[in-house]
Amino acid sequence: MFESELLTPSEVSDILKINYRKVLDMILLGDISAVKIGRQYRIEKCDLLDYLKNNKIQRMA
Repeated sequence: MFESELLTPSEVSDILKINYRKVLDMILLGDISAVKIGRQYRIEKCDLLDYLKNNKIQRMA
């Protein structure tokens, strides 16, 4: 059915080990893509993985 799992901001905060409010701020700033369903946000797992990949710090030589 769906290829990508939907995560709640709370689940994302647990995965990233950051505050729930920080996840909401990241959504509102457009740092992480999210879908708003009614009054709730959902983040596709693939969007979270893209965020992590795009914000990876490369090791300096």
